[in-house]
Amino acid sequence: MKPGKLPPELLERIVLSIVPSRGKGVILGPGPGIDGSAMKVEGTLVASSDPITGATRRIGFYAVHVNANDVAVMGAEPRWFLTTILLPENADEGLLEEIVGEISRESEKLGVAVVGGHTEVTPGLERPIVVGTMLGEAERLVRPDGAKPGDTIIMTKWAGIEGTAIIAEELRERLTPVLDKGLLERASSLIEYLSVLPEARILRRVANAMHDPTEGGILNGLHEMADASGLGFRVYADKISLLEETKILCNYLHLNPLSLISSGVLLASVPGDLAKKTVADLLSHGITASVIGEFLAENKRVIVENGLERPAWRPESDELWKVLQGRL
Repeated sequence: MKPGKLPPELLERIVLSIVPSRGKGVILGPGPGIDGSAMKVEGTLVASSDPITGATRRIGFYAVHVNANDVAVMGAEPRWFLTTILLPENADEGLLEEIVGEISRESEKLGVAVVGGHTEVTPGLERPIVVGTMLGEAERLVRPDGAKPGDTIIMTKWAGIEGTAIIAEELRERLTPVLDKGLLERASSLIEYLSVLPEARILRRVANAMHDPTEGGILNGLHEMADASGLGFRVYADKISLLEETKILCNYLHLNPLSLISSGVLLASVPGDLAKKTVADLLSHGITASVIGEFLAENKRVIVENGLERPAWRPESDELWKVLQGRL
């Protein structure tokens, strides 16, 4: 495809005719010559935007869910999605069809309307980049700076699951000769757990704050929650759930799973007297969940391992970049 924005006939055939553009509150959606969109909003409007830069496969999938997660942890129901797709000059129509197909399928699963965006072939790119913006409506806004001293920290699913899935997919050729094929298949399939919307719908009724730990993993996510609320925290390493697939991949590549990108996990700050019932509610819906610690009024941030309390390190960067940048 030639540099620049897509020709009208290609835009219609591959993008506009595919994406689900109708939905709740949509007044004006995407179309030829239409550079904006209009929606009628009920409640509080919540917005978030993120690019997908650390993966080359299933990036349409990631774009929808990573952005939906960001509005879900603020107590909102994702409603409307806008996306910018930038393609390298060597891209063919098949790549665009794949990305748009993923965006369409995942948006439909969440009940989200794709209401706008931009698609072009951009000189200088080595791989495609997708930037997404998700808008949602919240009846009860859950502020990211709302954690309180004494709140219990609840964690859902397993640390490092997004990083595990990306590594298994991106490094498949390198890992297949040395690791079990079934393990790599299971690790790759963890991408299906990327959405936190199911647990957010339960937790938004009781949580003082919620967060999805992305780059820097569980540890960075805890620091970000504490930063927002001006608190400290104490967490217990043996309470943080890890899948065997993550342990094996991280051991082989010498990565720390607690600093590995963890989209799909939800961290919630919940009043202590509601924690036990909340965890039971999550488990009853088939969602893995556990109490991993508490927020502190004092400004100390510690992790307890083997009965010993030590400072909780703050990752300088995500462990995934060591792999993607060829440092391992």
